[in-house]
Amino acid sequence: MEKAKLEELKDKVPCAAVLERAGFALDLKESTRKAIKYRRDAQIIIVIHEGKGWFDPLSDGKGDVFRLVEHLEGVPFVDAMNDVAGLVGFVPSEPVWQRESRERESDLSISERWQARRKPWRGSATWRYLSEGRHLPDRAVCAAIGANVLREGPHGSMWAAHLDEGGAVTGWEERGPDWRGFATGGTKVLFRLGRPDALRLCVTEAAIDAMSLAALEGLRADTLYLSTGGGWSPATDSAIRVLVARTAVQLVAATDNNKQGDIYAARLLAIAAESGCYAERLRSVCDDWNIDLKMRTEGGEDEEEANRVPHARRSPQG
Repeated sequence: MEKAKLEELKDKVPCAAVLERAGFALDLKESTRKAIKYRRDAQIIIVIHEGKGWFDPLSDGKGDVFRLVEHLEGVPFVDAMNDVAGLVGFVPSEPVWQRESRERESDLSISERWQARRKPWRGSATWRYLSEGRHLPDRAVCAAIGANVLREGPHGSMWAAHLDEGGAVTGWEERGPDWRGFATGGTKVLFRLGRPDALRLCVTEAAIDAMSLAALEGLRADTLYLSTGGGWSPATDSAIRVLVARTAVQLVAATDNNKQGDIYAARLLAIAAESGCYAERLRSVCDDWNIDLKMRTEGGEDEEEANRVPHARRSPQG
């Protein structure tokens, strides 16, 4: 098929059509207008470039609609091309965006949008969400506020900053009672809580989990608690490699206790092996650290006692 015909075919068949036919479901809560997440069991595909491109956050897979068919079906390009041709005219479901316009965000930079938001304060909507809805102790919330990585989001939600190596805000995780997402136009690098020069690095998948693990461990002074924001961008990969390149670093893969968490953990352990640093897999008892924290606080343990109780399973590596 001529190149012009291939381009015409790509214009007629969005990646969403392939995913819907393959049984993937839209995850609206974790989608943005520029990055739409689809799930099929443990598989995740993010559709970008207005439906013309995609990437798999759990592998190196990415490309156009033809590469998507090859990735999902394991077929050669000619078969993928014919498969895509068969989807001409298929109209995938359109996401129903229920979020309000984000305060003229297009007129402001990432830094300006971050600075325009207030820090949480005791009794604020975000504070109540974190303490009552997520069971985070005051000490952990105050530590994150003191580190300047929390902001009040709309409708009682929380913004948790992702920072680059120089400490600049590149975006933020958005979590609330009815919303999960990431800053429009932002870049996932790492949420960071703790001393920047700490040699023990605990990597989780969400800022809530990073703060929850910090609370469970009593905010260890030797630990930098990190979150990838549920993704694995090139910027995240580079940031982790910079951190583990230092002498005497210990990398802790504290990702979720499920199949997706194991995939992320394997990537972390591989990076540790390449750098020659010590690494271990730290698993929560439940699916994630925030559920563990809720179970512990609902059990009536005070913070001092909770910090003495083994709460996870460790698997040393390297």
